[in-house]
Formats: sequence, structure tokens, C-alpha cells
Amino acid sequence: MKRGNGPAVRRATSADAAAIAHVHVTAWREVYAHLLPPSFLAALDVDARAERWRGIIADPQTDVLIATIGDAVIGWASAGSGRDTTAPRDRELEGIYVLAAAYGSGAGQALLDGAVGDAPAYLWMADDNPRAEAFYRRNGFLRDGAAKREHLGPHPMEAVRLVR
Repeated sequence: MKRGNGPAVRRATSADAAAIAHVHVTAWREVYAHLLPPSFLAALDVDARAERWRGIIADPQTDVLIATIGDAVIGWASAGSGRDTTAPRDRELEGIYVLAAAYGSGAGQALLDGAVGDAPAYLWMADDNPRAEAFYRRNGFLRDGAAKREHLGPHPMEAVRLVR
């Protein structure tokens, strides 16, 4: 899937796990710097995360997509039938991250379109993430009042649910 001159989006393979892990760690450092301690973010292990990504990619219940420009992976998205026992929709956008250097490239939109299209879906987002919330709002997602406390490592983070 290619969007004009923008990034290409395709299904991830196990060979992409290390690149996805690199984007995952880098994007967390960029996006969550105001929410998590620098020492925690600095200690994130790309190799350990790559091993987890191999398992996620192999899971037939989860769709994993990557966005590339040339040979470089600049973003990823994962979606599935929902991890919540009382899911408000049949499809969950489990995660989507794009490197800050690729903001404005269309990668985020292409990944969202590939992962959930325009179908009803839901997602969980860090409560204090205005850039992401604006992106989701443009795509029809709104807070539905559900919230929970997630832990990223030992660090708590408030998460809110968005639904369309």
C-alpha cells in the first residue's frame, strides 16, 4: 500500500522485528519524555523488544503493519479483535507509533487506514498526549469516559479509551 509519494505500508514479517523494536523504543523516548523518567526511557532494550515483536508478528490474532520510506522503517501499527473483556467495538488499534522525524509524512494516516480503515474501532491512549489525541479526533475517535492506570515498567500512566 503506497500513498502517492508518501511512505509505503505493508504487513510486517519476522524479519522486521528489530526495525519495529527500534521505532518502538525511539518513539516512546520522543512521545513519553514528559510522562516517564529519563532513566527508564534510556534503559529500554531494543533487542529484548525485538524478541517480543517476533512473537506478536507470529500471532495470527494480531495484524502488524509497518510504514517505510525507502528501506527505512519509520512507523508501525498493530490491531486485533480487542484485548479487553468488555470491548466497545470488534476491532482495537493496539498501538501505532511513527518516528518524530517522519511526522507530517502521511505515515500515521497510512498506518491507521491499513490497520482499522474507517471501521468502528477503539484504542487506549496516554491521557496526556495532545498530538495523538488530535490525530485520532481527526479520524473520528472520541473519548468515551473509560480510563485505566497502565504501568510502563514500574511507572504508572493514566490511559483513556477513544472509540468511533
